[in-house]
Amino acid sequence: MKRRDFLRTAALAAPAAGLAAPALAQGAPQVRWRLTSSVPKVLDAIFGANELVSRYVSEVTEGRFVIQNFAAGEIVPGLQALDAVQNGTVEVAQTPLYYYTGKDPSFACFTTMPFGLNARMQNAWFYHGGGRELQDEFLAKYNLVGFLGGNTGTQMGGWFRKEVKDLADFRGLKFRIGGIAGQVVAKLGVVPQQIAPGDIYAALEKGTIDACEWVGPYDDEKLGFVRVAPYYYYPGWWDGGPTMNVVVNRDKWNGLPKAYQAAFEAAVAYANADMLAKYDAFNPAALRRLVAAGAQLRTFPQSFLDASWKASNELIAEISAKNAGFKKIMDAQIAFRNEEYLWWQVGEYPYDGYMIRARTRG
Repeated sequence: MKRRDFLRTAALAAPAAGLAAPALAQGAPQVRWRLTSSVPKVLDAIFGANELVSRYVSEVTEGRFVIQNFAAGEIVPGLQALDAVQNGTVEVAQTPLYYYTGKDPSFACFTTMPFGLNARMQNAWFYHGGGRELQDEFLAKYNLVGFLGGNTGTQMGGWFRKEVKDLADFRGLKFRIGGIAGQVVAKLGVVPQQIAPGDIYAALEKGTIDACEWVGPYDDEKLGFVRVAPYYYYPGWWDGGPTMNVVVNRDKWNGLPKAYQAAFEAAVAYANADMLAKYDAFNPAALRRLVAAGAQLRTFPQSFLDASWKASNELIAEISAKNAGFKKIMDAQIAFRNEEYLWWQVGEYPYDGYMIRARTRG
């Protein structure tokens, strides 16, 4: 089945069973929305998800529902995308919710948390573990409706101008890392910096920052970090399964015909799956190219990982003591995480571990 046919069937079957597509088109209103993203267009795996959504929504509705896409900075700066939706400047945004922890730390729970869910677990929690209901309850306070709009998979730990060999080397380090993760590493003496994607390279090149984390090989290669910071660390424990969230103005969403809502939700769900597939497909070759260009792969020191785990748990407990909404969400997510890793310990890890060893043996 072609993707267009699948999306058309998914969008029309539930709200309009038995309703022929031409009849829907004849009586349907013309709707024009604008979508602003937090990323530049050069990050095609992320920004391309918006183009998929727009294309399929338009095709399913036979051109009646059109979404125009804008990159970070074209309407509003990347870190103001959510505000633009909330105040009605645009109808929809593609943005990680953890950019907005200054408003409420609970935002981070729906993108990724330090030592949290991986990409598959994020999907499982959202669709079948109660995450969607918790997110809807939380976002309603901001007049928003939220969807999963993609995932990069576990990210790299980032690019460092100098090698870091133990925990002491992180003290005083100016590191582009934001949100909850920034608060975690601040406990270890790191100086966190939240910088929009399009400004990271210049800050790293000038020495305004000593290190940066972004995504992984495919996107990091495009932004050129290897030219100014050769040490490439992993794993990105703060981004185990980071979701690219899609948020819609709730009033605009409620004003859509049900068939248009279904078309939008089906298209976003397809884009969610497609983004992760792209990263899984494209990262290996990009990693090889980065190493050939001079990237030096390093694992984070064990002392840093252990201290980060302890600091993360402390921070979650501290925020939970002050924020009942955050505690409610995190208690649910941690319980889900623990059950998931119980299963992965039996099912996924033994298989993956064997395949890694078998591959290296030849």
